[in-house]
Amino acid sequence: MAKWWRSTGTNLRLLALSSARSEPFPFSSSRAASYHTIQAIPRECSGSRISSRDRAQGRIPAVVFSQQLLEKNSIHGSPSRKHLLTAERKQIHSILKSVELPFFCSTRLQLQIRAGSGSSVLLESGSILPIKVHRDEETGKILNMVFVWADEGSELKVDVPIVFKGEEACPGLQKGGQLNRIRTSLRYLCPAEHIPSKIEVDVSNLEIGERIFIRDIDVHPSLKLLSKNEVMPICKIVTTIQKPAITEASEPS
Repeated sequence: MAKWWRSTGTNLRLLALSSARSEPFPFSSSRAASYHTIQAIPRECSGSRISSRDRAQGRIPAVVFSQQLLEKNSIHGSPSRKHLLTAERKQIHSILKSVELPFFCSTRLQLQIRAGSGSSVLLESGSILPIKVHRDEETGKILNMVFVWADEGSELKVDVPIVFKGEEACPGLQKGGQLNRIRTSLRYLCPAEHIPSKIEVDVSNLEIGERIFIRDIDVHPSLKLLSKNEVMPICKIVTTIQKPAITEASEPS
């Protein structure tokens, strides 16, 4: 984790000095990206002290890099695409309120890196995908965030959350069964422009004992399932186990 947070602020500052320029499947996140733009500024150093200072100033430390850096035996790309940043806490909380977890980490966002707080100098911009939100275990406050670049034409490995619908009409549930949610997400290799924020699984026709399998899920044809077991069930309607009634023993006469 430590190597993710190496400083690249110098590269950004040099860029600032040299340039003063200012879908068929409903769950694609391309549209969402246009509504959520994170404004960030570079930071030059990492470490717990500096991160604590940033958080005390109402900012959240973050890092953005290419997903290839996560791959084993990968050739690291240009360090200019790996940046240490901070973003305003209020803006991050606002985006989280509108997107909500767990969909936040499958929603493509926009990032604009400015030369400083309130600066009009744009250092770099592009689409990003959140992959980690670190929180304090006791307070729940966000400690730091990790993003990967998600520009069009790139492919990303994404854990897409599963949302179950149709429970109110499910005959198996109406007969007293229970919905056993075996999988809560599916991992796909997705083109950045077709990342689904969620996958909806309709259980409205299931009877007790029936299941829905991974192979039954319909997604955009460009998505590649990264699970080798397509026959694994996603959910099943199971019978409710009733506890035997406890009878009081009669007192001896």
